[in-house]
Amino acid sequence: MTADVLDVTVVIPTLGRPVQLRSCLDSLSACRPRAAEILVVDQSGAEAVRELVESFTVIGATLVPCRGRGVALGRNVGLRVAAHEVVLITDDDCTVAPEWVATASALIAENPEGIVTGRVLPLGDPEAVPSWKDDERRHDFTGEVHGGALFPNNMVLPRTRVLEAGGFDEAFGPAEAAEDNEFCYRWLRAGRSLRYEPSLVVWHHDWRTPEQLRRLYVAYARGQGFFYAKHLCRGDVVMARWLLRDLYWALRGFASAAVRRRPGWTDPRRGILRGLPGGFVHGLHVYRGSR
Repeated sequence: MTADVLDVTVVIPTLGRPVQLRSCLDSLSACRPRAAEILVVDQSGAEAVRELVESFTVIGATLVPCRGRGVALGRNVGLRVAAHEVVLITDDDCTVAPEWVATASALIAENPEGIVTGRVLPLGDPEAVPSWKDDERRHDFTGEVHGGALFPNNMVLPRTRVLEAGGFDEAFGPAEAAEDNEFCYRWLRAGRSLRYEPSLVVWHHDWRTPEQLRRLYVAYARGQGFFYAKHLCRGDVVMARWLLRDLYWALRGFASAAVRRRPGWTDPRRGILRGLPGGFVHGLHVYRGSR
């Protein structure tokens, strides 16, 4: 480690979005100090992604080809090949604060076996940016039963401990976008440490069309159903309560749309009824008998 470089790895899973990925890599190149290693785990095989990553080798960027699909798989592949124990993870459609690497390294040093997540701020129209959080209050989720505390596009974690815990469940494919919630729940249920620190900051960009947002919210809901089915098959009755809660929120979403006449792409709750039942049934098929 030098004053300009810290012995940490950054992992960025990508499905081949070179425009967004360039902005992400530009922001990492502006970090002071920088990370010693940046792994771009690519599931697209696109020549444009390869050429882009090669143009950032000066900051330690390396392309890691990944066969298969799903962000859970991409994160796990990055964790397995990372050269350093401390791993920072973001997504290709995010940009990071200039102090992101230094802040993450300092925060995980307070508890090297725990995970730290942080603020994910919307860049653009907040209604067009999925999954963001702007809360200036610190919070320690350790000991809580929670499935939504982890923001995987802004986290720093201990590589070995996460892999020992099974990593992200790769059964969650591109159609089931809740692998982060499932991992968060499993991590906390095992008594492990998870903290939210507002000083750790990234920006999640507005780039999706309304139709892409609708499909994404259906994928989120399908993933939640898959998550609930997995743990119900293992006898966890907490999932039944959460399932009913989500169905209640789905009804609230439709009621709100009727009153306020807001388009469906602005409200993630509108995807629940279209996605959650199918994901739940699929999860029953996958995990039945896994108790």
